Amino acid sequence: MNRRPETPPAGTGTGAGTREEAGAGASARVRRFTTAERWIHRTTAALMGVCVATAACLYLPSLAALVGRRALVVTVHQWAGLLLPLPVLAGLASRAFRADLGRLNRWGPHDRVWLRAVRRRTPGPRPAAKFNAGQKVYAAWIAGATLVMLATGLIMWFTHLTPLAWRTSATFVHDWLALTIGIVLAGHIGMALGDPEARRGLRTGLVTKEWADREHPLWRP
Repeated sequence: MNRRPETPPAGTGTGAGTREEAGAGASARVRRFTTAERWIHRTTAALMGVCVATAACLYLPSLAALVGRRALVVTVHQWAGLLLPLPVLAGLASRAFRADLGRLNRWGPHDRVWLRAVRRRTPGPRPAAKFNAGQKVYAAWIAGATLVMLATGLIMWFTHLTPLAWRTSATFVHDWLALTIGIVLAGHIGMALGDPEARRGLRTGLVTKEWADREHPLWRP
């Protein structure tokens, strides 16, 4: 990963310098995500949700018996997995999205401080730019896991193109990685449920300046 210090690119279309008032006496709000970025997140989350739900129906006997129609569930699972990378690929047309991908892939000394503070459970504010180190780790991990799931899923889907040993290995990796993804996603959702302002940022694109200064003090929108 690129280790250059993180600085917000100028003119990325992410709402640089934007300040919006919700009304008289209301807290100032800053633009965190564009409309395109929010739809990329929603579409990716929906496809991931379909993958997880259909996988649960395929592997848990109680759900399999309740839902039935296994062939249909398999088809939905396969196509949802195949479509999963498309929102991100389509999002590359957005300058703001590309800028945020660069931020997620750019690590600085403050990220090591953030991770150390989390590991030691140090109280108080932790240094973070637009994305904190935990979000960067999650983004890198889930992107890699998605690519592995896609590759192993294709090997399992097109059985006539690969030897049995490949299919057996792919099934093992796919199944256990799916379980790991489910656990990590549960943690991700749990963290989101504990931060209403972060959820508002993904829903409306705006967050309060107070929240931004507290949670992401190095971010200069």
